[in-house]
Amino acid sequence: MSDNLIEMNESGIKKAYARWAPFYDYTFGKIADAGRVEAVRHINQLYGHVLEAGVGTGISLPQYAPHIRVTGIDLSPEMLEIARKRAVRLGLDNVEAIKEMDAGNMEFPDAHFDVVIAMYVMTVVPDPKRVMRELSRVCKPGGEVILVNHFSQEFGLRGLMEKTVARFGDKLGWRPHFPMETVLVCDDLEVMQTRHLRPFGMFTMMRFKKLAQAEISQEDARQPKVA
Repeated sequence: MSDNLIEMNESGIKKAYARWAPFYDYTFGKIADAGRVEAVRHINQLYGHVLEAGVGTGISLPQYAPHIRVTGIDLSPEMLEIARKRAVRLGLDNVEAIKEMDAGNMEFPDAHFDVVIAMYVMTVVPDPKRVMRELSRVCKPGGEVILVNHFSQEFGLRGLMEKTVARFGDKLGWRPHFPMETVLVCDDLEVMQTRHLRPFGMFTMMRFKKLAQAEISQEDARQPKVA
């Protein structure tokens, strides 16, 4: 694909996460826990129906407050089996559905959710831009789209390491080299917050406001005109 991102395909992703599913919670799940807790803590201050795209094993599901209605989707059947068992075992009545679904081609209607969140997902999907547009599409105007993700650096030792490891992304199941600009593709999403998270600022939480059509028109009117 474009933007010098390593190619990822649905079959490869499913195979990678089938391997990860049995021990994901005890490996990457632990590393990513701080960002997950921070994002869900923010959502718990809101109300309404939340879509978690890339719900995985459902490790975040018990963290949602009871007043938050949650739907989770993922591409990995093995991950989803664990998520469903977790929801039943813990009696999570606010989890309304856990579905196998492609985040780049969702079956939900437009403007269906109050909050849409994708945690540690964008570096994994075959077409991040398409997924961003889908996250925006299913979010109600005035609602929030939230990402928690690794974004790469273009400089320094970390940037060099990310570019070096990037060629193994298809084996890892995610892209180490992933510029933030990749997700800035929706005119109807306005960045409200960009915040680096623990550990070591490796991950970033981005919060977007879904603009109504009138707000988009106003924003376009404020842009300088090119002669």
